[in-house]
Amino acid sequence: MDVLYFAWVRERIGHPREKVETAARTVRDLVEELRAREERYAAAFADLAGLRVAVDQELTDFDAPLAGAREVAFFPPMTGG
Repeated sequence: MDVLYFAWVRERIGHPREKVETAARTVRDLVEELRAREERYAAAFADLAGLRVAVDQELTDFDAPLAGAREVAFFPPMTGG
């Protein structure tokens, strides 16, 4: 699946997107797999309260299932202005 990173998440990880082979059943499981990769992922996903997630371009929560998903995006909360 494609995993996309935006704003400071992208800056901490070092690239905007990647293809990920995963056995994760939920977004939270995927986050745990990513955290275990290396320190930059652990830093990016240290505080999930400061992150939002979308699965196939629909906002969801970290307990959302990944069955059939093609894309997961991580980004900080959006602010108006």
